[in-house]
Formats: sequence, C-alpha cells, structure tokens
Amino acid sequence: MSLSRAPRRRSNRTRRAMSAGAVVIAGALALSACGGDGAQSSGSSGAKFVTGKSGISTVAKGERQDAPKLDGKTLEGKKLDVDDFKGKVVVMNVWGSWCTPCRAEAPHFAKVAKETEGKGVAFVGINTRDDSTGPALKFEEEWGVDYPSLHDPIGKLLLRFPKGSLNPQLIPSTIVIDREGKLAARSLGAVNAEKLHQMIDPLIAEK
Repeated sequence: MSLSRAPRRRSNRTRRAMSAGAVVIAGALALSACGGDGAQSSGSSGAKFVTGKSGISTVAKGERQDAPKLDGKTLEGKKLDVDDFKGKVVVMNVWGSWCTPCRAEAPHFAKVAKETEGKGVAFVGINTRDDSTGPALKFEEEWGVDYPSLHDPIGKLLLRFPKGSLNPQLIPSTIVIDREGKLAARSLGAVNAEKLHQMIDPLIAEK
C-alpha cells in the first residue's frame, strides 16, 4: 500500500490572498530603489502638476487632488492616521534604512522638521522594504529623526496614491500635503534643507 498522498488543493480564499499579496509586492517593487533626480513630467488624470528646474512638482491650489487615506502602525507599533494632521502642512517622506540617498537626506529632514514645527507643519515618514522595524528604528536614532514613520514593508500605502498624481515613484520621494489634505508638491530623489523649504514655505504662507 502506497503511503504517498496527493498534494492538498489550496482553497479559493487562500489563492486569492496569495494573489493579492503578489500584486502589492509587484506594485511596490515597481518603484525604483534609491533613485536620483527622477523624471520630469506633467500630470495626467486631472493632476495638472508642473515640474520646475529644481525637480519640484507643484499643483495650483484650486486644482489639487485629495491625498489618499494613509494610516497604519508606526515603527514603534502605535496607530497613526495622517488625517489627524488636517489643518497642518504635512511633509511625507518615503524612505528605507537600506537606501543610501535616504541616509544622505535624513539630517536635512531632522533639521527642517524642528525649524517648521511651530509653523503648523508636521513631518511623517513612510518606511518601506524594511521587513523588520529594528534597522529602521536604528536609522532614526542615528540621524536624529524624531517624527513618526508608518511601517509599510511591502508598499501597500504607496499604492494608495492615484496614478498620474503626485505619487511616489522613487525611493526616496517627498510629498507635501496642504492644510486641506490635498497633494500640493513632490520631489523625487534625495532632497536637502533648501529644497525642503522650497516645497514647504509657499504652503505655510497660503491662506
């Protein structure tokens, strides 16, 4: 009598879950890791953004799209919802502890976050492709990053940005949301303090 068994068939639910996970990972990996200056292009799907010589893309106040729902757990395991910052200018930085340009820009983010804290600006990171939080937490400690970061290891949050909008296309990417919760500015690749102020200061001045 043979002791061999026929392979078990996966349930439809299991197959659907595996397929969904594969789609998320594939979409997240479509982002170029540790990119440079990024492509300059005008928006589609009604985004209507303009990219200047500095590489900063902006959208006029009356033509901005709503930012996607961005919520989850931080690297420290706390719940965070970016909607809670509505009324403030929100600076979103997509980064990974493994990314060399992210390390280069981190001191600039720490510096500008402190400079603008009293001006109605909130900084929030989206940490991606770090399977565990340990390396990311060490990264934050090393570079003096005090603001929270959502942990997004396979890029689920990144896929919530509408295509053709000011969506992240490289790691690192920086996206600025205005006080009304709309996508206002983006820079692809590493930025310095001067470039951050170029993105943030006009939105601080908006009424």
